Amino acid sequence: MTSTTQSWLDTPTPNSACAIIAEVAQSHDGSLGMAHAFIDAAAIAGANAIKFQTHIADAESSAQEPWRTNFGYQDESRQDYWRRMEFTAEQWAGLKQHANEIGLHFLSSPFSVQAAEMLQQIGMGIWKIASGEITNLPLLDTILATKQPIILSTGLSDLDEIAASVEYINANGNPLALLQCTSQYPCKAEYIGLNVIDELRDSFECAVGLSDHSGNIYAGLAAAVHGIQVLEVHISLSRDMFGPDVIASITTQELKSLVDGIRFIETMNKSPVDKSKISAETQSMREIFMQSLVAQCDIAQDEVITDQHLTTKKPGTGIPANKIKQVINKKARRPIEAGMQLNNEDLK
Repeated sequence: MTSTTQSWLDTPTPNSACAIIAEVAQSHDGSLGMAHAFIDAAAIAGANAIKFQTHIADAESSAQEPWRTNFGYQDESRQDYWRRMEFTAEQWAGLKQHANEIGLHFLSSPFSVQAAEMLQQIGMGIWKIASGEITNLPLLDTILATKQPIILSTGLSDLDEIAASVEYINANGNPLALLQCTSQYPCKAEYIGLNVIDELRDSFECAVGLSDHSGNIYAGLAAAVHGIQVLEVHISLSRDMFGPDVIASITTQELKSLVDGIRFIETMNKSPVDKSKISAETQSMREIFMQSLVAQCDIAQDEVITDQHLTTKKPGTGIPANKIKQVINKKARRPIEAGMQLNNEDLK
C-alpha cells in the first residue's frame, strides 16, 4: 500500500518528512506493461512516488554517444537504445494516471527541452533534474517557467557549480531540494558522501536528500538519520532482470524494508528522550526487572540487621538493592520471615 506520510512532495519545505522516490529509470526495458507493473510494486512497498526517465532519442543524443555500459543484444548504438526506451505522450499520460490513481506522485526526469514540454503537457507537478542536466540552461529555463518544485541531483558537480545552479533556481522562486549523488553504478560505500548532505543543507538552506545508487538499503537508512527530505533509490522487480540499472537497484521487497526503516528513523528523530528523569513506562519496567532487599533468614523483632540477614531478589517493589548499606545496623520493627521483601515499615 502507498505511504500516508505527508512528504516533501506534498509540502515542499526544508522541514518536510522524507519523500521516498522509487526510480525505475530504464528497468522497464521499453515495455509499457513492465512500466505499469513497477507502479503497482512501488505502491505496495509504500513509496511516495514513482519516477521514470523521459528520453527522446533524436532530441538528446547523437550517433556518437558512447555506451555507459554496453549490455545490448539488440541496440547497435546508445541512441538506438534511447529510442527503444521512448513512450508516446499518451503512454506517459497513462502511466501518470495509473500512479495518481493508486496514491503515488508521478515523476519523470526530462533529458531534453522537448521531453520537458511533453511532460508539462501531461501535467507534471514536480520536476526531477538529473545530474547531467544541471548546467543545461535551456532545459532549466523550460522547467523554471512552470514555477513548480524542483529536485536537483548533484552527482557530476562540485560545490561551485551547485551554487551557481542553486542561485539560478532561487532567483526564479521555485521550491528546491538538493540531492547528494555519486554517479557510480553501483556506488561503493566510501563514495556515498553522507557528509555532503549536511554541507548542502548548511550552505544552501534548502531541503536536502540522497540519490542512491548503492544497490542496498543501508545508504538510505543512514541518510534518514541525517533528516533528509528526499530519497531517490533505483528499484528492480528482481535482481535477475535485464538492463544497466539493475546492479545499482534494490528489489521492491527491499524497498518495503527501506520505507519501514525510514519511517521508524523519522519517529526516533522527532522523539527525543529525556534521560534526566524516569518515565512512567520505565518505572513500571524497573519494578519488574530491578531487585529489592529480601530477608535471607528469619529476622526477629528488634534484632540488628547485618549483611548476613540480607539478599537481593526481584521484583523491585521493595527497598532497592542499592540501599543495602542504609539498612544494615537498623533494627527490625517486627519479625521478618526468610524470603520476605523488606519495606521501610519493617525498620526502626
